[in-house]
Amino acid sequence: MHKEYNRTQRIAQNMQKEIAIILQREITDLNVGMTTVSNVKVSRDLAYAKIFVTFLNDQIPEQDKTGVRMLQDAAGRIRSLLGQVMRLRVVPELTFVYDNSLMKGIRVTNLVNQVVQNDRLRRSISQVYKTDNEDQEN
Repeated sequence: MHKEYNRTQRIAQNMQKEIAIILQREITDLNVGMTTVSNVKVSRDLAYAKIFVTFLNDQIPEQDKTGVRMLQDAAGRIRSLLGQVMRLRVVPELTFVYDNSLMKGIRVTNLVNQVVQNDRLRRSISQVYKTDNEDQEN
């Protein structure tokens, strides 16, 4: 059982690398821009693979949906090219999903930075207030 998991993980990593190369070199007619394959999850029976992708300049939500739709439309061709490169009895059925974890991470980082700035501002204001009160008492 443990061996199966390791094999599945190795296949997923290899698929991530090969799909990234295919998207960069072979599938150039799609107008999705720079695509990054951030993760691949393969089912235990190797029948299905979920490919998580992000796009360069993915600030517009509609652009993400369009890019994923275009990749999904080309999934058969990508699967065929993947089958030529990888030595698998059955090449998994590919499903492309937009990976929003990067955007969520950036959002959390920005929120933390805001809290730190607000905290510094409050400390400096309280120090100024404290200094003014001490000056008034003397």
